[in-house]
Amino acid sequence: MISGLLGTFSTVLISPMFSSTFTWIMLAALFSAMVSWMLVMMFPAMFSPMFSSWMLRMFSLILSPMFSRMLRMFSRTRRARLRSGLRWGVCGLLLGVCSVGSACPASCTCNSSRVVCVEQEPGIEGFPLLQSEVDMENVTEIFIANQSRLSSITYNDLKFYSNLKSLTVTKTELATISPLAFINNAKLQYLNLKDNRLATLSWKSFQSVNISYLLLGGNPLLCSCGNLWLKHFLGEQADTQKVYCLEEGVGSRPLSQLAPPACVPPTTMTSPSVITELEGRDVTVICTTSGVPVPTLEWDTSSIETHRKVDIVMPQATLTLANLSSFDNGREVTCTAENTAGGSESSVLLNVLFAPSILQLATPVLDHHWCIPFSVAGNPQPELQWYHEGKMVLEQIYIQTQIHDQSESVYHGCLQLDNPTHINNGKYTLVAKNTFGQDQKTVFAHFMPDIEVEYEVESDLEPADGMAVYVIVGIAALASIGFILLLILLKFGRNSKFGMKGSSSVISNDDDSASPLHHVSNGNNTPSEMGSDLVMIGMTKIPVIENPQYFRSSSHLLQWNSFVRHIKRHNIVLKQELGEGAFGKVFLAECYNLSPEHEKVLVAVKTLKEASEDGCADFCREAELLTNLQHEHIVTFYGVCVEGEPLVMVFEYMRHGDLNRFLRSHGPDALLMADQLQSDRTELGPIQMLHIAQQIAAGMVYLACQHFVHRDLATRNCLVGDNLLVKIGDFGMSRDVYSTDYYRVGGHTMLPIRWMPPESIMYRRFTKESDVWSLGVVLWEIFTYGKQPWYQLSNNEVIECITQGRVLQRPRTCSKEVYDLMLACWQREPHLRMDIKDIHNRLVNLGQSSPVYLDILG
Repeated sequence: MISGLLGTFSTVLISPMFSSTFTWIMLAALFSAMVSWMLVMMFPAMFSPMFSSWMLRMFSLILSPMFSRMLRMFSRTRRARLRSGLRWGVCGLLLGVCSVGSACPASCTCNSSRVVCVEQEPGIEGFPLLQSEVDMENVTEIFIANQSRLSSITYNDLKFYSNLKSLTVTKTELATISPLAFINNAKLQYLNLKDNRLATLSWKSFQSVNISYLLLGGNPLLCSCGNLWLKHFLGEQADTQKVYCLEEGVGSRPLSQLAPPACVPPTTMTSPSVITELEGRDVTVICTTSGVPVPTLEWDTSSIETHRKVDIVMPQATLTLANLSSFDNGREVTCTAENTAGGSESSVLLNVLFAPSILQLATPVLDHHWCIPFSVAGNPQPELQWYHEGKMVLEQIYIQTQIHDQSESVYHGCLQLDNPTHINNGKYTLVAKNTFGQDQKTVFAHFMPDIEVEYEVESDLEPADGMAVYVIVGIAALASIGFILLLILLKFGRNSKFGMKGSSSVISNDDDSASPLHHVSNGNNTPSEMGSDLVMIGMTKIPVIENPQYFRSSSHLLQWNSFVRHIKRHNIVLKQELGEGAFGKVFLAECYNLSPEHEKVLVAVKTLKEASEDGCADFCREAELLTNLQHEHIVTFYGVCVEGEPLVMVFEYMRHGDLNRFLRSHGPDALLMADQLQSDRTELGPIQMLHIAQQIAAGMVYLACQHFVHRDLATRNCLVGDNLLVKIGDFGMSRDVYSTDYYRVGGHTMLPIRWMPPESIMYRRFTKESDVWSLGVVLWEIFTYGKQPWYQLSNNEVIECITQGRVLQRPRTCSKEVYDLMLACWQREPHLRMDIKDIHNRLVNLGQSSPVYLDILG
């Protein structure tokens, strides 16, 4: 159509008559008519069917004389070329008009969703075929009436009307509807077949549709077995619609009274209904039917791949499946019986058992998490186990198997890894197994580049000869013997300077700090210029910055603060040794003249083994700091004794010792304690644990307000007194008694890495926020009865976990509310961690609330 129009206009434009006024007028009229016609055809929904039909007819009436007039004019002024061009143009126009006009028959009106055919002349013999399949797919309603030449409905009539919902065919010569007529019209709901010539309507025609309304009045239906299904389908509607059937010799009777003799719909029964058998075996299934007339019987096995054979000896059909295929697991075979009265079917489910098979194991892909995709087939469902470099992968929250999709026997999923590092690089093997066998496949995973290995430089010098070796060994042996003799002389040549028999051993000083308490002006500690050590993780070293508080500084000896209380040495009487640390020993002692209310008071005495310049400097600094700390949940510091050696600090004595040991001795594993001889100690409950946590948090609030950063907060550095009174304190003993809680770096620095946040391990940054992290770990210790954090991991693995952002799991005795509090302490970004005051308030509120809040894990 468009090509014809363009041909006509191009021919006109090159014509000498183009300047004619009449030509211009005729072209304008032609163009207007063409635009109107195109609007009607392109947007039928905008116009009613009657208006559209009128426009097309008017256009045809106008078009013919205009074209005739143009041909006569142009034939007088141009010769063959002009005449030929016009002919081609006119032919194109006429072909376009005819092709589109034929899309909707003259007896019909069509728009985008509706086709109506009611005109008797010229009439239609079949359903209209519109210009394209898309146009027919958009049609939802067809209305046909008064068509004397329409006698049947076939598959080809309706196959393109896939979205048809309403169909009316009335007052026609319709007599037959093929069994497959509506097979492509699954959305058909309303069917009006009134006043036609239908005598028999087969139930097969309606198998593929779900008709809600079926109107059949006015048809000469026979009272036959073939129409019995209509009686059951229409039910009470048969009488409402006044549907009758014609019985020979009787006349018409209501369809609802139809009862033809020897007419029974078929039934089917299969044995067995479920087949459970191993892959490769043979099985037999029998289908039995009944009905009048005798039904036809067949097996539908189109859905399976297994070789099959069918033997039919009525009323049975035997299906033999040879060499069962695993691909057919979960599929069905169907037995179908049919007669004129109706149909019936029974299905048999195939449950094919077979060994696992790994269909796919792909390299990792990065989505929200890293994922190693796999597809595994097997029935019953295989158990999956992963191995990394030959070692079994223990699944947890950071690495776990996820099944994303599954069919009857194929499982698609992935091994999901959360923030993997170079440590996770390597070969991953998936092993799938069930009762009937197993399969395995391996894939190499590379998540991130390996960190360059920094090796220690070893000396390449070799002894010049064997004699030099002997000389060196001899000198070392003599030096050792001399050193031992010196120690013996020192041991027995010095008397104790306290009022207790025996002596205090003096051990050479180490680089460990006596106390991690540190005063800061703004809550932050500025890194010093000291070098970093390297911590081995697997075969790789990562830098770990030394904590300057855990070794001596070289500052000058501080002058004594006049506010530090001095205690006379003769007022201190030692009772027994409580423990020993790198700084010296701690004793239980009686101190006289300490309080006006009491003649003597039990105290804990901490000694300094060596009065070196650096040791005295640390001693003085700690005494000054502790003097300023006065709080009910901070261990009381009474003063110092500096008369002679060793230098002494005097502290409040807490009868039940450190909190870690107290928790263990009041937990489920109390009997495992080496010195736990008493059996009357009761296990701590959640409310008591909260009470302990509140007190520690209160002490930390006080330290934060005083601009103190503790750096080594842990249950081992908290002390327990009477009536479950808990105070924060540190005598430095913990680095000997709890040596496994510390990680020695570079031979002299000991770090409590299991209590430290990432920024403290990696960047030597200690703030009140790093103390908040440690407080979260302390809460975890309390609710696990003193277990060591990350007890199942080595120190290297702990560093790896913490720097990767992993956190401790929820203890079994811990409520969700308390664990949420721990997680708030373990935010990776320091500024996101909960404020210490808010933590204390939350703990107080939890302790005051009813125990009903506790959501204890099973």
